Amino acid sequence: MGYILSKEGLNKILSALSKEYMIFAPKIFENGNKFSDLPLVRYGRVNSVDEIAFDAKSSNSFKETFMPISQTLFFFTEDAVKEADSPLAGQKGAIVFLRSCDIHALKRLDEIYLNNSEADYYYKRVRDKIKFVLLPCKEPFASCFCVDMQSNKTESYDASVEIDGENTVCIDCKNHEWDCFFKEAAQKVLPVTPSFVVETKTRVSVPEQLSAAQATALGFWAEYDGRCINCGRCNFSCPTCTCYTMQDLFYSDNGRAGERRRVWASCMVDGFTDVAGGGAYRKKNGERMRFKALHKVLDFKQRFGYTMCVGCGRCDDICPEYISFSTIINRLSGEVTQNGGE
Repeated sequence: MGYILSKEGLNKILSALSKEYMIFAPKIFENGNKFSDLPLVRYGRVNSVDEIAFDAKSSNSFKETFMPISQTLFFFTEDAVKEADSPLAGQKGAIVFLRSCDIHALKRLDEIYLNNSEADYYYKRVRDKIKFVLLPCKEPFASCFCVDMQSNKTESYDASVEIDGENTVCIDCKNHEWDCFFKEAAQKVLPVTPSFVVETKTRVSVPEQLSAAQATALGFWAEYDGRCINCGRCNFSCPTCTCYTMQDLFYSDNGRAGERRRVWASCMVDGFTDVAGGGAYRKKNGERMRFKALHKVLDFKQRFGYTMCVGCGRCDDICPEYISFSTIINRLSGEVTQNGGE
């Protein structure tokens, strides 16, 4: 059901919901940029509609709101194990504002953590308590290529919130538990259709007949041996990357007690493929780039039927060496076509 209300009306609803839910959205952190005094847009807790960055893309993805970069899973001693509190402990749940591409990225996370054999317990206990609100995109951001990755539209949300003009808020509510809030604050009740972009400036062409053997044989991957500095920022900003390492931390005052942590990992950094005996599967940065690219547009698709990449463009935005993943996809497509692969 659709509703038209004022910002003041929405703020009253957010205030009511915040008694039970932690509310996260992209917001502007003044002087938050690590390399200058410029503002930084990333996810954080919000209390009012004016705190939400409707017209800016977050540098990091929504994952860090409920999947901490470093998360303690449990504590242990010689005799006992105690489960650590959930990131949402003490709250009924969380509400996270997402763009359409990010909602598609959430579908990828669910495939890996919930539908890939046994469900991940620590992911599921949080995921079950989260509601998602769509942030419609009226215009694409420069690096986005969501249309070509078919992630520009979605129906999978509890509600959408779109600003129209100075003080008008358009709501499309799919969660019937929330209708009572919106009905009370609504100035009008009428159908609302969220905005979705239908064209982006950045375009990509994913080769349909790509094979791993064919892609591995291409020579351009070696260009990234020197150009990529394996910082891993592309992975950490990606909403669909799911790799992590397990680390046991032993306390200095009692070496037989400690905690187990799950920490985000990156297939681009040193040590990711190290194995016993001093071996490593991908020592060169070009090999790592090839693995990442094929995992995003080939391996995942062969397994689940759609690409892992959703075209949010964050990896293009954040790379300090200006390496463009959209360009890599197009180079891959061009080389395959030139070699008669399609």
